[in-house]
Amino acid sequence: MSHILIVDDDPQIRDVLRIALKKAGHDVAEAGDGAEGLAKARSGKADLIVLDIGLPEMDGLEMCRRLRADHDTPVLFLTARDEEIDRVLGFELGGDDYVTKPFSPRELVARIRAILKRTEQGPVTGVTQPLSHGALRLDPERHLCSFGTQTVALTAREMSLLEHLMTRPAHVATKAQLTDAVYGPTIHVSDRTLDSHLRNLRAKLAEAGCDNAIETVHGVGIRMGACQTA
Repeated sequence: MSHILIVDDDPQIRDVLRIALKKAGHDVAEAGDGAEGLAKARSGKADLIVLDIGLPEMDGLEMCRRLRADHDTPVLFLTARDEEIDRVLGFELGGDDYVTKPFSPRELVARIRAILKRTEQGPVTGVTQPLSHGALRLDPERHLCSFGTQTVALTAREMSLLEHLMTRPAHVATKAQLTDAVYGPTIHVSDRTLDSHLRNLRAKLAEAGCDNAIETVHGVGIRMGACQTA
């Protein structure tokens, strides 16, 4: 049984989703606004979040942005607007799929099933020994990362991504190779999802003082930067 969190300010939408998801064998929790949804999402109990973009006060895009700072929970966006800007922003923030209202409950349950299937195996890991590059340290087995004296809190996806890059720091990895490292070779995710992980990883390392951690080799891929302290 998977635990699904529905975040939508329309009680009728929540009713439809709750009935469809419970019929499909899922456990369901609900929230009526972004603040409540973020609090429940950060509890770590949800396996997937169905998130309405058009929420009052804190909209779904902002909730997802804050959630992605420390959680990898899959997000399926709902919106009444079929605008490309919403789709682009949603994927750039780390959304996993996008459904426009009105929607078919059967289709939405099928999309949820597909997302859960590709995420249930978790990040692909192989290296258990601590890694170092410049002043950057990574211990995958203990899920620890630090730059100099600063601890860097990473999600599981970010940890796998950095682990792959640090294993061969001078090697330029393509996006396809990085996706395989994080999700496995049989799982398909969009480039925007990977870009979101890379952007968040860069931001967290920069906040710890490592603003040159990851380099983009244009037209080729990604490799580790110098990772030196000032």
